[in-house]
Amino acid sequence: MKNFRMLLIAVVCTANYVIAPCYAFADAVLSKGQTIYVPVYSNIFTAPKAVPVHLANILAIRNTDLHNVIRVTSVDYYDTKGALVKKYYPTAVTLSPLETTHVYLSERDDAGGFGANFIVRWQANKEVNPPIIECLMAGREGRGFISPGQVISEDTK
Repeated sequence: MKNFRMLLIAVVCTANYVIAPCYAFADAVLSKGQTIYVPVYSNIFTAPKAVPVHLANILAIRNTDLHNVIRVTSVDYYDTKGALVKKYYPTAVTLSPLETTHVYLSERDDAGGFGANFIVRWQANKEVNPPIIECLMAGREGRGFISPGQVISEDTK
């Protein structure tokens, strides 16, 4: 996990074009599960001719809880028009405390288009620190940025 995080930091810090979220940490809010929307940019457009630049994507799901496991119950990839492209993890994946899993999309994979997204669902047996779920996009030209996930539904079961 440390090597992956260091690679992520190196790519973002050395990028020519960086858009990075600023995280403000408030009091911890615990959860038993959520549905998360994560924007994915499989390509971006360069100015002035709007030439598409294809990007590789890494969806990272990080269990931030120090003591409890979480289960990633589904990771679904949708295209620009909202059509399901692919379902990842046909069975739930259990993440130990501080464990990370990921989904990789090659820069050759342009099925999602500019407005692609992941929908990630996770659950836990009791209230835990929610995972950090984000997508790193990087291209050969040194462009790279991170797109943070957004909670769209809270599991109250």
